Amino acid sequence: MSAALVRRGLELLEPPGQRKAAPGPQRGRDGSRAAGTARRRRRAPEPARNKATVKGRVVKSAIEEYHKKKPVNHLRENLQYMLKGRLVADQAITEQVLAQNRGRKSKDQPPEKAEKKKPEGTVFTEEDFRKFEREYFGIP
Repeated sequence: MSAALVRRGLELLEPPGQRKAAPGPQRGRDGSRAAGTARRRRRAPEPARNKATVKGRVVKSAIEEYHKKKPVNHLRENLQYMLKGRLVADQAITEQVLAQNRGRKSKDQPPEKAEKKKPEGTVFTEEDFRKFEREYFGIP
């Protein structure tokens, strides 16, 4: 069944008086695509304003432009915002969040902290060593 026959059948099923368009070739369907795009391209350009004239031009102040583009320091506002909320997160939760945000590569891992070694000292005093010598070797 062709598309034209289907269209005619649908037109017959429509109630009278609700017809949208006159029967005939639909726009854009018939003909080559190149012709349609050429028609669109040929549309007359809108008259552009002549940029060579001075009429209607507003003179911009260099000082105003400088102040517009000048960076603004938001430090004070940001500090007030940060200090406003005094809710401090639990240390375990903070560590967990930081661990989740860290990458899996070794360069993203923080350096492991080496445990401080306590200086090895003896529990025995010099007096204990002398006492041991006397008992073991019998030296007075």
